[in-house]
Amino acid sequence: MSTTNRRILLAAHPHGLPKPTDFRLDTEPVPTPADGQVLLRTLYLSLDPYMRNLMEEIGPGYALPVPLGTPMVGGTISRVVASRHPRLKEGQLVLAQAGWQDYALSDGGGLFLLGELEQPSLALGGLGMPGFTAYVGLLDIGQPKPGETVVVAAATGAVGAVVGQLAKLKGARAVGIAGGADKCRYAVEVLGFDACLDRHDPNWAEGLAAACPDGIDVYFESVGGEVLDAVLPLLNLGARIPLCGFISHYNERTASGPDRLPRLLATLLPKRIRMQGFIIFDHYAERFEAFQRDMGTWVKTGEVKLREDVVDGLEAAPAAFIGLLQGRNFGKLVVRVAED
Repeated sequence: MSTTNRRILLAAHPHGLPKPTDFRLDTEPVPTPADGQVLLRTLYLSLDPYMRNLMEEIGPGYALPVPLGTPMVGGTISRVVASRHPRLKEGQLVLAQAGWQDYALSDGGGLFLLGELEQPSLALGGLGMPGFTAYVGLLDIGQPKPGETVVVAAATGAVGAVVGQLAKLKGARAVGIAGGADKCRYAVEVLGFDACLDRHDPNWAEGLAAACPDGIDVYFESVGGEVLDAVLPLLNLGARIPLCGFISHYNERTASGPDRLPRLLATLLPKRIRMQGFIIFDHYAERFEAFQRDMGTWVKTGEVKLREDVVDGLEAAPAAFIGLLQGRNFGKLVVRVAED
């Protein structure tokens, strides 16, 4: 075991898209666990869009912002390498929130024992928080019915890819929007989407209308911006919009671009549309067990396929995260921090 703990710290609050200089690589001695604590070694680190909100001086309300000079937050797959905890043993594999660093101390709170998994990193993606977001948002809020049309942006991302596949499992049509022809081809040929529009195509909005001849019954919202503009006129009476994010606006310090509020309200009211925001951390107590059972079965049977975009080395996390906010990843983005 190394005696040095590398950490990626938040060095500055970003103005717009984060820059490499907004992060700083720091080292410190590996901490020693006290009574009731364990020392965790990070194996995999999850990179997710919500982290951009936590880089602001004032947080988004559902989580505390990251203070300057402290490690970036993030979910991890970690190995217990030293334990002075009565119920946790050395060698156990856990799902943790150890953040962007090699090692972290924990009192055991918030740790989920994973057992030995063939591909542990999946617990950060389709078998973890992103997959759970798709599960709760689509099934509990979107409630797709057979024959209905479900539209999801970022269709090959960690959340969107699962949304489309779950829509198909429920007998609905799945129409995706993704950034690039290769991603769209993957959505249709591998994930089973009925159609996928390349948002880099200048005529993609017209293509979306053609792909949804009977309108849109469920729109899984995580992007906002021009995608929402194209979706609004296609929404059917009684459509549902689960809202888990709006990544196209995350890098804006103040509102910019067109004012979409009047058009949004003028669509929601006469069409009796239900738009519901949700924070996935609110649903773990009641729904996570069912998710684990269902998703574990679907992945094992091949009914849901999962794709990862793995980058190597903790030092690669800042550049990979910046790329994530620009849509460069293909699948769930994880950092392999250490070989197990």
